[in-house]
Amino acid sequence: MSVDSVNASGFAREGLDALNRIAASAESAESAEGEVRRAAELIAHCVRTDGVVQAFGTGHSQALVLELAGRAGGLVPTNRLSIADLVLYGGDDPSVLDDPLLERKPGVAERIYDLAEPRPEDLFVIISNSGVNSVIVEMALRAKERGHRVLAITSLSHTRAVPASHPSGRKLADIADVVLDNAAPRGDALLELPGGGSVCALSTLTGVMLVQMAVAEAASLLLAAGVRPPVYVSANVPGGFEGNLDLERRYAGRIRRTAS
Repeated sequence: MSVDSVNASGFAREGLDALNRIAASAESAESAEGEVRRAAELIAHCVRTDGVVQAFGTGHSQALVLELAGRAGGLVPTNRLSIADLVLYGGDDPSVLDDPLLERKPGVAERIYDLAEPRPEDLFVIISNSGVNSVIVEMALRAKERGHRVLAITSLSHTRAVPASHPSGRKLADIADVVLDNAAPRGDALLELPGGGSVCALSTLTGVMLVQMAVAEAASLLLAAGVRPPVYVSANVPGGFEGNLDLERRYAGRIRRTAS
Protein backbone atom coordinates (compact mmCIF):
# COMPACT_ATOMS: atom_id res chain seq x y z
CA MET A 1 0.00 0.00 0.00
CA SER A 2 1.45 3.38 -1.01
CA VAL A 3 1.41 6.60 0.99
CA ASP A 4 -1.17 7.86 -1.48
CA SER A 5 -3.63 5.39 0.04
CA VAL A 6 -3.42 6.96 3.52
CA ASN A 7 -6.44 9.21 3.16
CA ALA A 8 -10.21 9.16 3.38
CA SER A 9 -10.75 7.50 0.03
CA GLY A 10 -8.08 4.93 0.81
CA PHE A 11 -9.82 3.88 4.01
CA ALA A 12 -13.21 3.88 2.28
CA ARG A 13 -11.86 1.67 -0.49
CA GLU A 14 -10.12 -0.80 1.82
CA GLY A 15 -12.96 -0.79 4.34
CA LEU A 16 -15.61 -1.41 1.71
CA ASP A 17 -13.47 -4.19 0.28
CA ALA A 18 -13.45 -5.89 3.69
CA LEU A 19 -17.21 -5.46 4.03
CA ASN A 20 -17.75 -6.91 0.56
CA ARG A 21 -15.57 -9.92 1.41
CA ILE A 22 -17.64 -10.53 4.54
CA ALA A 23 -20.87 -10.24 2.56
CA ALA A 24 -19.56 -12.57 -0.14
CA SER A 25 -18.47 -15.17 2.39
CA ALA A 26 -21.98 -15.14 3.86
CA GLU A 27 -23.61 -15.90 0.53
CA SER A 28 -23.35 -19.54 1.55
CA ALA A 29 -25.46 -18.74 4.64
CA GLU A 30 -28.29 -20.84 3.24
CA SER A 31 -26.07 -23.88 3.80
CA ALA A 32 -25.20 -25.42 7.13
CA GLU A 33 -21.58 -24.38 6.61
CA GLY A 34 -22.24 -20.65 6.56
CA GLU A 35 -20.84 -19.09 9.75
CA VAL A 36 -23.35 -16.23 9.75
CA ARG A 37 -26.12 -18.78 9.31
CA ARG A 38 -24.72 -20.83 12.20
CA ALA A 39 -24.50 -17.71 14.36
CA ALA A 40 -28.09 -16.84 13.48
CA GLU A 41 -29.24 -20.33 14.41
CA LEU A 42 -27.71 -19.89 17.87
CA ILE A 43 -29.44 -16.54 18.30
CA ALA A 44 -32.80 -17.74 17.01
CA HIS A 45 -32.68 -20.84 19.22
CA CYS A 46 -31.90 -18.65 22.22
CA VAL A 47 -34.93 -16.45 21.52
CA ARG A 48 -37.26 -19.42 20.86
CA THR A 49 -36.29 -21.09 24.15
CA ASP A 50 -36.85 -17.90 26.17
CA GLY A 51 -33.15 -17.27 26.55
CA VAL A 52 -31.27 -14.00 26.70
CA VAL A 53 -28.30 -13.08 24.53
CA GLN A 54 -25.53 -12.13 26.96
CA ALA A 55 -23.08 -9.85 25.13
CA PHE A 56 -19.61 -9.14 26.50
CA GLY A 57 -16.55 -7.25 25.35
CA THR A 58 -13.94 -4.86 26.69
CA GLY A 59 -12.28 -1.77 25.32
CA HIS A 60 -13.57 -0.76 21.90
CA SER A 61 -15.34 -4.10 21.56
CA GLN A 62 -17.98 -2.60 23.84
CA ALA A 63 -19.19 -0.68 20.80
CA LEU A 64 -20.37 -3.98 19.32
CA VAL A 65 -21.96 -5.00 22.60
CA LEU A 66 -24.02 -1.82 22.39
CA GLU A 67 -24.80 -2.63 18.76
CA LEU A 68 -26.31 -5.93 19.88
CA ALA A 69 -27.87 -5.17 23.25
CA GLY A 70 -30.71 -2.73 23.74
CA ARG A 71 -30.77 -0.69 20.55
CA ALA A 72 -33.55 0.28 18.15
CA GLY A 73 -34.16 -2.46 15.61
CA GLY A 74 -32.36 -4.96 17.81
CA LEU A 75 -33.61 -7.94 19.77
CA VAL A 76 -35.17 -7.27 23.17
CA PRO A 77 -33.80 -10.35 24.99
CA THR A 78 -30.24 -9.04 25.03
CA ASN A 79 -28.10 -8.08 27.97
CA ARG A 80 -24.92 -6.03 28.14
CA LEU A 81 -22.15 -7.41 30.34
CA SER A 82 -19.31 -5.09 31.31
CA ILE A 83 -16.35 -4.79 33.65
CA ALA A 84 -18.24 -1.84 35.12
CA ASP A 85 -20.74 -4.38 36.47
CA LEU A 86 -18.28 -4.94 39.32
CA VAL A 87 -19.21 -1.44 40.52
CA LEU A 88 -22.79 -1.12 39.26
CA TYR A 89 -24.01 -4.44 40.60
CA GLY A 90 -21.15 -5.92 42.61
CA GLY A 91 -20.60 -3.12 45.11
CA ASP A 92 -16.91 -2.55 44.29
CA ASP A 93 -15.45 0.89 44.77
CA PRO A 94 -15.37 2.85 41.48
CA SER A 95 -11.60 3.18 41.87
CA VAL A 96 -11.19 -0.44 40.73
CA LEU A 97 -12.00 0.74 37.21
CA ASP A 98 -8.91 2.97 37.24
CA ASP A 99 -6.74 -0.10 36.76
CA PRO A 100 -5.92 -0.33 33.03
CA LEU A 101 -4.90 -3.97 33.49
CA LEU A 102 -8.13 -5.04 35.20
CA GLU A 103 -9.23 -7.07 32.18
CA ARG A 104 -6.11 -9.21 32.55
CA LYS A 105 -6.70 -10.19 36.17
CA PRO A 106 -8.01 -13.66 37.01
CA GLY A 107 -11.45 -13.99 38.52
CA VAL A 108 -12.92 -10.84 36.98
CA ALA A 109 -14.98 -12.62 34.34
CA GLU A 110 -16.32 -15.14 36.83
CA ARG A 111 -17.63 -12.31 39.00
CA ILE A 112 -19.26 -10.58 36.04
CA TYR A 113 -20.86 -13.86 35.02
CA ASP A 114 -22.17 -14.54 38.52
CA LEU A 115 -23.59 -11.03 38.86
CA ALA A 116 -25.61 -11.52 35.66
CA GLU A 117 -27.17 -14.75 36.96
CA PRO A 118 -27.64 -16.18 33.46
CA ARG A 119 -29.90 -19.14 32.76
CA PRO A 120 -28.74 -22.28 30.92
CA GLU A 121 -30.69 -21.31 27.78
CA ASP A 122 -28.82 -17.99 27.49
CA LEU A 123 -26.37 -17.51 24.62
CA PHE A 124 -23.05 -15.76 25.17
CA VAL A 125 -21.76 -13.47 22.42
CA ILE A 126 -18.17 -12.56 23.26
CA ILE A 127 -16.40 -9.91 21.22
CA SER A 128 -12.66 -9.34 21.11
CA ASN A 129 -10.46 -8.38 18.19
CA SER A 130 -7.42 -10.17 19.59
CA GLY A 131 -9.33 -12.92 21.37
CA VAL A 132 -6.54 -13.43 23.89
CA ASN A 133 -7.14 -11.09 26.85
CA SER A 134 -7.58 -12.99 30.09
CA VAL A 135 -11.08 -11.72 30.95
CA ILE A 136 -12.33 -12.62 27.46
CA VAL A 137 -11.00 -16.16 27.53
CA GLU A 138 -12.10 -16.60 31.14
CA MET A 139 -15.65 -15.53 30.26
CA ALA A 140 -15.79 -17.96 27.34
CA LEU A 141 -14.51 -20.80 29.51
CA ARG A 142 -16.96 -19.97 32.30
CA ALA A 143 -19.87 -19.89 29.87
CA LYS A 144 -18.93 -23.25 28.34
CA GLU A 145 -18.43 -24.83 31.76
CA ARG A 146 -21.97 -23.76 32.66
CA GLY A 147 -23.43 -25.26 29.50
CA HIS A 148 -23.96 -22.14 27.38
CA ARG A 149 -23.34 -21.86 23.67
CA VAL A 150 -20.70 -19.27 22.80
CA LEU A 151 -20.60 -17.09 19.68
CA ALA A 152 -17.33 -15.22 19.12
CA ILE A 153 -16.61 -12.18 16.97
CA THR A 154 -12.87 -11.81 16.55
CA SER A 155 -10.03 -11.28 14.08
CA LEU A 156 -8.62 -14.62 13.05
CA SER A 157 -5.63 -12.89 11.45
CA HIS A 158 -4.76 -11.22 14.74
CA THR A 159 -5.48 -14.10 17.07
CA ARG A 160 -3.43 -16.52 14.97
CA ALA A 161 -0.49 -14.13 14.95
CA VAL A 162 -0.14 -13.65 18.72
CA PRO A 163 0.49 -16.08 21.59
CA ALA A 164 -2.18 -17.06 24.08
CA SER A 165 -2.01 -15.13 27.35
CA HIS A 166 -4.53 -17.08 29.44
CA PRO A 167 -3.06 -19.82 31.67
CA SER A 168 -5.15 -22.39 29.83
CA GLY A 169 -3.20 -21.65 26.65
CA ARG A 170 -6.49 -21.17 24.81
CA LYS A 171 -7.94 -18.28 22.85
CA LEU A 172 -11.52 -17.16 22.31
CA ALA A 173 -11.67 -18.77 18.86
CA ASP A 174 -10.59 -22.11 20.38
CA ILE A 175 -13.53 -22.14 22.79
CA ALA A 176 -16.48 -20.73 20.84
CA ASP A 177 -19.09 -22.88 19.13
CA VAL A 178 -19.24 -20.43 16.22
CA VAL A 179 -16.63 -17.85 15.20
CA LEU A 180 -17.34 -14.81 13.04
CA ASP A 181 -14.14 -13.40 11.56
CA ASN A 182 -14.18 -9.60 11.38
CA ALA A 183 -11.45 -9.60 8.67
CA ALA A 184 -9.36 -7.05 10.57
CA PRO A 185 -5.58 -7.29 10.16
CA ARG A 186 -3.15 -7.99 12.98
CA GLY A 187 -3.21 -4.90 15.19
CA ASP A 188 -6.58 -3.82 13.71
CA ALA A 189 -5.31 -0.66 11.95
CA LEU A 190 -5.83 -0.85 8.20
CA LEU A 191 -3.69 1.74 6.42
CA GLU A 192 0.06 1.25 6.56
CA LEU A 193 2.17 4.31 7.27
CA PRO A 194 5.54 4.95 5.64
CA GLY A 195 8.32 3.89 7.98
CA GLY A 196 6.11 1.49 9.93
CA GLY A 197 2.86 1.49 11.85
CA SER A 198 -0.70 1.75 10.63
CA VAL A 199 -3.72 4.02 11.09
CA CYS A 200 -7.51 3.62 11.10
CA ALA A 201 -8.99 0.59 12.88
CA LEU A 202 -11.32 -1.72 10.98
CA SER A 203 -12.83 -4.13 13.51
CA THR A 204 -15.74 -1.93 14.63
CA LEU A 205 -16.90 -1.33 11.06
CA THR A 206 -16.81 -4.98 10.09
CA GLY A 207 -18.03 -6.12 13.50
CA VAL A 208 -21.19 -4.04 13.15
CA MET A 209 -21.77 -5.63 9.75
CA LEU A 210 -21.46 -9.12 11.23
CA VAL A 211 -23.73 -8.34 14.19
CA GLN A 212 -26.50 -6.95 12.02
CA MET A 213 -26.20 -9.73 9.43
CA ALA A 214 -26.51 -12.34 12.18
CA VAL A 215 -29.52 -10.56 13.72
CA ALA A 216 -31.19 -10.22 10.31
CA GLU A 217 -30.66 -13.91 9.57
CA ALA A 218 -31.94 -14.85 13.04
CA ALA A 219 -35.07 -12.77 12.42
CA SER A 220 -35.55 -14.64 9.15
CA LEU A 221 -35.29 -17.98 10.94
CA LEU A 222 -37.76 -16.88 13.62
CA LEU A 223 -40.27 -15.70 11.03
CA ALA A 224 -39.94 -18.99 9.16
CA ALA A 225 -40.76 -20.77 12.43
CA GLY A 226 -43.86 -18.62 12.93
CA VAL A 227 -42.28 -16.54 15.70
CA ARG A 228 -42.43 -12.76 15.59
CA PRO A 229 -38.97 -11.43 16.50
CA PRO A 230 -39.16 -9.34 19.71
CA VAL A 231 -37.44 -6.16 18.55
CA TYR A 232 -37.07 -2.65 19.88
CA VAL A 233 -38.71 0.35 18.28
CA SER A 234 -36.87 3.64 18.57
CA ALA A 235 -37.80 5.39 21.80
CA ASN A 236 -37.78 8.60 19.77
CA VAL A 237 -40.97 7.77 17.87
CA PRO A 238 -44.45 8.14 19.42
CA GLY A 239 -45.30 5.12 21.55
CA GLY A 240 -41.87 3.56 21.10
CA PHE A 241 -40.73 3.85 24.71
CA GLU A 242 -43.98 2.48 26.10
CA GLY A 243 -44.08 -0.38 23.61
CA ASN A 244 -40.53 -1.34 24.46
CA LEU A 245 -41.38 -1.47 28.15
CA ASP A 246 -44.15 -3.96 27.40
CA LEU A 247 -41.71 -6.21 25.53
CA GLU A 248 -39.11 -5.95 28.28
CA ARG A 249 -41.55 -7.16 30.96
CA ARG A 250 -41.20 -10.70 29.64
CA TYR A 251 -37.52 -10.59 30.60
CA ALA A 252 -37.87 -8.66 33.85
CA GLY A 253 -34.84 -9.09 36.09
CA ARG A 254 -32.80 -10.67 33.29
CA ILE A 255 -31.90 -7.70 31.11
CA ARG A 256 -30.37 -4.45 32.32
CA ARG A 257 -31.12 -1.14 30.73
CA THR A 258 -28.99 1.55 32.37
CA ALA A 259 -27.85 4.90 31.02
CA SER A 260 -24.90 4.40 28.70
